[in-house]
Amino acid sequence: MKPKHIIAALALVGVLAAAVAVVWPRAAQISQTDAYSAPGLDPLTIRDAQAEFWRLTPALLLVVYEAFGETQENAIYDTLASVTHGDALEYLYLERVGAMKGGGLEEADQTIHEIKLLNTQVAHENSALIIDASWQVIGTVGHSEHLHVRGNTYSADLTVSPVEGAWRITDFELLDVNRDTAGETFPAPQTN
Repeated sequence: MKPKHIIAALALVGVLAAAVAVVWPRAAQISQTDAYSAPGLDPLTIRDAQAEFWRLTPALLLVVYEAFGETQENAIYDTLASVTHGDALEYLYLERVGAMKGGGLEEADQTIHEIKLLNTQVAHENSALIIDASWQVIGTVGHSEHLHVRGNTYSADLTVSPVEGAWRITDFELLDVNRDTAGETFPAPQTN
C-alpha cells in the first residue's frame, strides 16, 4: 500500500470513529415497530429480522462478498458501507484493502454462487441482533489461466442493527475459516 493510501485509510478510521460516536447513541431510540430495508428483502421490523435472520444474514454477507470482488478502493468502501457500519465497516474495509497491498487487482477474481447458512443462533439485544453464525460460501475464484471452485466455511460473531433506515452489520468478529472443502481446478473461459 502506498503511503498516501495508508494516510487516507487512517484518516478514514478517524472519521468512522467520530461518526459512530454521533450515530450510535441514537440506536437506543430506534422503534421496535419500524421496518428497515435489507438487500433483496422486504423491509423488516426488529421482530421480523429476528425471525428471518436466516434470510437477512446471507443477504448482508452477499453484499460484503460483492465488495470484496471490487478492485477500486472507493467501490469497496461504498459497497461495504451499504451493509456495514462502525467497527464492522472499518474492519472489513481494512481487511480487503490490506489484501490488495501487493499491487491490487486488475480485474474481479471471484464470483459467488451461493451462501448457505449452517449452524447459526440469534439473540435480540435492544434493537440489535447478536448472531453466532456459520456459513459456507460456494464460488469461483481465479486468475487469468485457471479458475477454482471453492466451498469455504466461515464462523463469526455478528451484530446486525438498524442504522439510517437499513439493516447493517455493525460488529464482525471472524472466528474460524475452514478451506478443507475447496473444489477442483478447471480452465478459464477464453476471451476474445
